Amino acid sequence: MKRVLVLSVILALGACENASYSDRTLSTKDTASLGFYPDDQLLVSAKMQFRERNYGKSYKLFKEALDVVPDDTEAWLGYAASADMLRQFERADYAYRRLQPVIGQRVEFLNNYGYSMLLRGELVAARKYFLAAYEKDPSNPITANNLELLRNSVSSPKRAVGDLRGI
Repeated sequence: MKRVLVLSVILALGACENASYSDRTLSTKDTASLGFYPDDQLLVSAKMQFRERNYGKSYKLFKEALDVVPDDTEAWLGYAASADMLRQFERADYAYRRLQPVIGQRVEFLNNYGYSMLLRGELVAARKYFLAAYEKDPSNPITANNLELLRNSVSSPKRAVGDLRGI
């Protein structure tokens, strides 16, 4: 009986070595020979998806890029622009608040945030940001395009939900 008890204790202790919480050979393998993580690949893919107007995919890829490099301003700007195009303004606002202290006076930020205001129908705020971008760089074609969009938006009637009853 004593031998059976000792044998069962030895087998139980031996099984602890292969428990799921211990390191397996794959998790302790040396990875020094592997190449670096291509963190810019996510950013390149996200920009391509945004250019192709696949805003849902670009949003997801920019978010994944931020998981890899959390302080990447380019990824934050793309994340905010994608969220704007998906009309997820609370997420875009979070990104803009995060970017404001870092690049808040750059033309790219002013144009993007102004465009965000334009999408929300906040034309006065959009004008403020577009003009600030224009003062920084009067030859910027994106700023000129945004000011033209703003000019066209002013002449368009703002419709509320349900305004199309007569159609």
